[in-house]
Amino acid sequence: MSSSRGPSLEFNDESGDALQLPQQLMYSSPTRKENHHDLEMMEVAAKTFFNSRFYAVVGASADKSKFGYKVLAWYHSRHLPVKPVTPSRRPIEVSSNNYSTVSSVGELDSPTETSLSMVTQPHITLKVLHEAKEAGISCVWMQPGSFDNEGLEFAKKEFKAAVGGNDGRAGQGWCVLVDGDTARQRGEADREEKL
Repeated sequence: MSSSRGPSLEFNDESGDALQLPQQLMYSSPTRKENHHDLEMMEVAAKTFFNSRFYAVVGASADKSKFGYKVLAWYHSRHLPVKPVTPSRRPIEVSSNNYSTVSSVGELDSPTETSLSMVTQPHITLKVLHEAKEAGISCVWMQPGSFDNEGLEFAKKEFKAAVGGNDGRAGQGWCVLVDGDTARQRGEADREEKL
């Protein structure tokens, strides 16, 4: 399938809504396929990511056609406590709910209890990862197209859980819209097993 922005991949998210990933998002992850051990480590990181009390979306957008909006709406539709992070500081409406925003991760109320979803360009992601580490955030999820090798390696080294890379359920990168529900369910099953 192609669009004015080039080839894309279409798939349905967990709610059944059709989503399209432009090719630039599909293939901008590092080119090396993760081996089985890396895949297992990423699945553990994805489950760990959803053990946080709060969530934030860096690169959140009020534009419904942008992934920053779609990722924010994903958290909203699952009733997860989420805070948009965007320099504009304007509230973002999702399904008649106005979310107040913050302009940086340093402004989050409880950064040590917050997992961070990244929907930004790689050079911005790397800057925000440094800020997140300094703020005490321990878990990050980097959407396809939001990181380069340097950002991915920094995140894997510096955070308790860092989700990002080539695999994931759609095989085009770890995307919360596609992989988030499975990761949440596995995390919940692990917690129930421990009880």
